[in-house]
Amino acid sequence: MNAQYPCSVATLWEELRHIDRHVNWMMDAESIEFLSDQVEDVGTEFVCHTKVGPFRTKDVLRITQWIAPTTMGVEHRGIVTGEGTFTLSALSENQTTLVWREELHFPWWGLGGLGARVAKPVLKRIWKGNLRRLGASIH
Repeated sequence: MNAQYPCSVATLWEELRHIDRHVNWMMDAESIEFLSDQVEDVGTEFVCHTKVGPFRTKDVLRITQWIAPTTMGVEHRGIVTGEGTFTLSALSENQTTLVWREELHFPWWGLGGLGARVAKPVLKRIWKGNLRRLGASIH
């Protein structure tokens, strides 16, 4: 999914790169706890305490890609596994597109592929709201 923002790539990256602030605009992220000494760049590890409706989980993540100011990639290593990427690109000096890609895999006891298909529209709605809130948080 993607969204456009009326700001430069650098301005959007300045908000996005602060992983601990993702809870300010991600409705499903309740808190973030760093597991590594570093808090940005490749190798950063953290737990995102996540809540979607009545379901709660500890999403264990590791930053796998960090190309400032355009790309942040993560590996989901908790109960739900997979990969995600934020990619920023300039449409103009003050217009930026953010593309958010996620490929998540649910455990067999979470109904595996069926669980993923059921969760997809719910997560898509949440993530679209997250992108709107991200836009509102940019100064």
